[in-house]
Amino acid sequence: MRLAAIVLIVVGALMLAYPVITYTTKETVVDAGPIEITADDEESISLPPILGGAALAVGVILLFVPNRRAGG
Repeated sequence: MRLAAIVLIVVGALMLAYPVITYTTKETVVDAGPIEITADDEESISLPPILGGAALAVGVILLFVPNRRAGG
């Protein structure tokens, strides 16, 4: 349970620190025999800050909730 809490805290903090993820893909524009023309296409994914805050909050809550085991 502690590991999940730590992962949620780290992921939540990263989502708040970097709200936009940008990546580049290569796209083939022309492929005519031996001639191939490619273009770099830049895409971005916007992450809502509420998700980062929620992940951070849930991670902190899980970190401080006592660990209960079934049957004990």
